[in-house]
Amino acid sequence: MRLRTTTVLCLSALAVLALTGCSTGSADSIAPAFSPTVSVLPDGERAPASAPFSSAALAERLLDESDLGEGYTRAPQHTAQHEDVAVLGCPALEKLGSEAAVGGSFDFPHEAKASFTYAGGSNSEVDEELYSDTEDKLSRSVGRIFEAMTSCPAYQVLTGSTAVTVTSRKVLVARLGDEQWSQLLTFTVGGRSSVVKQTAVRIGTVVVVFSGSPGLVDAHVRKAVAKATVVRSAG
Repeated sequence: MRLRTTTVLCLSALAVLALTGCSTGSADSIAPAFSPTVSVLPDGERAPASAPFSSAALAERLLDESDLGEGYTRAPQHTAQHEDVAVLGCPALEKLGSEAAVGGSFDFPHEAKASFTYAGGSNSEVDEELYSDTEDKLSRSVGRIFEAMTSCPAYQVLTGSTAVTVTSRKVLVARLGDEQWSQLLTFTVGGRSSVVKQTAVRIGTVVVVFSGSPGLVDAHVRKAVAKATVVRSAG
């Protein structure tokens, strides 16, 4: 059975992705990760915050096969199994608790998700997640989890009886929104390794989270941000 990521901030799902094969990729070197920018009006005042989007509205803003190009296929959503998950060797993640390790603490009222496979290889997959809440809640929650996941250079994730070694590091990311975070995670189990890139961008009351093969994430994250934040006319 082919296992894949189901949520960018779900360590257990990312850990089992390591079983699918190996990949390598380079990160963008444009601007420091974890460095927020602020949208301002011409007179220097901050732009007013917009209201959160509904899950239905977010679903309409997900990428589809036509956005990604030839060779991509929409994959069915996988229901993550949250039992028997533990994190060892990373105090920051342990402090957040086992629910953080399986994405349980990433609790926003509105969300939409899509996953795609690409015909270019066995590890050619990307996952997109959109979340919406107040700007403050999005900033604090996403920042806290990304900081925790990159606070330890190496740790272990136990999923059932399988121990997966994880190494993580922040990477540079383009300034695509009000805030952005990006990291490379390498998962090693049974002598095989897989590299996953995760990039999250907050634009106002929407967060775009893109993960998967580093090259595919770099190729499509701008499209995801643009579609998620496009201004639509009323009615």
